[in-house]
Amino acid sequence: MGLMNKNELIAKVAEDARLTKGAAGEAIEATLENIMKALQQGDDVRLVGFGTFSVSRRAATRGRDPRTGATIDIPATKNAKFKAGKAMKEAVNG
Repeated sequence: MGLMNKNELIAKVAEDARLTKGAAGEAIEATLENIMKALQQGDDVRLVGFGTFSVSRRAATRGRDPRTGATIDIPATKNAKFKAGKAMKEAVNG
């Protein structure tokens, strides 16, 4: 098993789509930027067959500092979440 980094992805997209690496890089950057913008606005991004990007919200809670035992407030957070679509699951599972 390996790891594909961003530059390798750009090179592969450029090759498969017959684009220059610069054009492929701009397209990938624009895609990722627009997914992030949509998530920042609270929107989901649904790419049929690929999957859905969404925002998961975790409420604020109270916790305990393990070093001191003092009670601390843990702030609410938002996290990006991805759920694979049917075609993606089938491709990964063979």
